Amino acid sequence: MVKVIGGDKFKAAMAEISKKLGKAGVVNVGFLEGAKYPDGTSVAMVAAIQEYGAKSIPSRPFFRTMINSKSPKWGAALALALKRHDNDVQLALTDMGEGIAGQLRESIIQTNSPPLSEITLMLRMMKRDNPNLVVGGATVGEAARRVAAGQRATGVSTKPLVDTAHMLNSIDYEVKT
Repeated sequence: MVKVIGGDKFKAAMAEISKKLGKAGVVNVGFLEGAKYPDGTSVAMVAAIQEYGAKSIPSRPFFRTMINSKSPKWGAALALALKRHDNDVQLALTDMGEGIAGQLRESIIQTNSPPLSEITLMLRMMKRDNPNLVVGGATVGEAARRVAAGQRATGVSTKPLVDTAHMLNSIDYEVKT
């Protein structure tokens, strides 16, 4: 049995804690609205395609993997952040946003499969050789033709999800209270 003693000071302290915690908040982490590639393409759209796959792009579930792996510890981390910040919800959620954003970046960095196709590697080489290259259907066709002819891409990263690192560097968070 727990016995609570404290009278008016206890009531005042509990009222203050309740007031601070009563300000519900939310933290959004990921590819926020407005995050775009230099050509105007939505980073969230590209991330979703990478996460779930598309017609010729295999699924690379970096976001779901991170959530499955890390989310069981988020409740305890939030409790510690609230304690550390004297129950200030804004500061605690800011800590959470920074931490989860870091976990998401790490998940992208750790994702190595499935490996990139030879055509994707060729496209990376073509873009390296011509930084102004616009990748479209004709460019992909040219890359496929080169691969079919036996040409292999050299000197390019084979790492999935981190070609220019724009998606990785676009991870952000926002706290709303």
